[in-house]
Amino acid sequence: MSDARLLAVEAVESHVRAFFEGHSVEVVVCDLGPERREVLPDLRVLVVGPGPRSDTWAYVTAGCWAAMEKDGHGLEFVMTAHVRDQQFIDLMAMITYYHCGGHQLDLEHSMPIGEPWVPGSNCDHLLISLPYLHGPDLEHCPLPGGHTRILWTLPVTAAEIEFRRHQGHEALEQLFDEAEIIPTDPFRASVV
Repeated sequence: MSDARLLAVEAVESHVRAFFEGHSVEVVVCDLGPERREVLPDLRVLVVGPGPRSDTWAYVTAGCWAAMEKDGHGLEFVMTAHVRDQQFIDLMAMITYYHCGGHQLDLEHSMPIGEPWVPGSNCDHLLISLPYLHGPDLEHCPLPGGHTRILWTLPVTAAEIEFRRHQGHEALEQLFDEAEIIPTDPFRASVV
């Protein structure tokens, strides 16, 4: 790992630990296999346990910025879930590889998961959004020589993605607000 990449990964980890002070934070090194490891040599997923800031689990990538930064700016991703589960770590690795492997994601983008978020869930896509559950203090992460935005990967249904295509991102987020969805509930009903 180059010094710059190592400093970036360490800065993301420090930022997440400071934001989630009082929470347990486990660093999981993701082994994506030899071909994918070339794309994401430094990928880690920070697994944040429940604590004073949130009663949910958070999964935050560290290493995505190091693989994709442009002029010192790039992205990392966060997902919130109701439990700690290896499948969420694997999903964060998949999201990061998707982003760094040729399908660059950004705010208001989406991606198919290819299966339900958890068995029995209607949510089989991810919507890239602002990290509303955590706010701008988590979103904006200064790094040596730049900064990263930590964006939320919200599990959504295919019907919600189709609605967004026709009505827009803002209209879908308004439906989420009106329905008062619990974003960590894998069995929530679709808002459309």
